[in-house]
Amino acid sequence: MKDELGYIYFHDRTGDTFRWRGENVSTTEVESVMSKVLGLRDVVVYGVMVPGTEGRAGMAAIVDPDNKVNVEALVHSLKELLPSYSIPMFLRIVHNVDLTGTFKLQKNKLREEGFDIGVIEDQLFYFDSKEKMYLALDEIKYEQIIRGEIRM
Repeated sequence: MKDELGYIYFHDRTGDTFRWRGENVSTTEVESVMSKVLGLRDVVVYGVMVPGTEGRAGMAAIVDPDNKVNVEALVHSLKELLPSYSIPMFLRIVHNVDLTGTFKLQKNKLREEGFDIGVIEDQLFYFDSKEKMYLALDEIKYEQIIRGEIRM
C-alpha cells in the first residue's frame, strides 16, 4: 500500500497472520509445518479470541475423517519445528473443511466459532502449558479457560 507521502509498505492480507504473545504468527507457515508432520493432511490455522488475553490464540482445524491423528506425537514435532508462540493453543479435528470458489480452505466460519464447546460438535483439544501436551477440551476445562483459571 502507498501512504499520503508516497512511501510504499507491504500490507499482509487479512487473516493470514495474527498476533499472539507479542509476536506475529504466520498461519501459512504453521499450516505448512503441521500438514507435513501429519502426512500432508489439510490443516487450517487461524487466531481465536480468549477472554483475558492479549491478541489471538492459535487454533488449527485438522481434516481427519478417520480419526488417525496422534496429538501426542504432533505436539512433540511442533515443539521441535515451531517457535513456542506459533504452536496452536487449540486443535479441532474435523471431517472436512469448506472450500471457497477458488478451492482455498475457508477460515471464516471456523474463526467465528472459535473454541466454543457449546457450538462445536467436533473433537477439541487445548494445549496445557503445565503438562506441555494437548488435552481434550470438555465443558469444565472450557469454563476454566473462559474464567482465566487455565492460562493460555
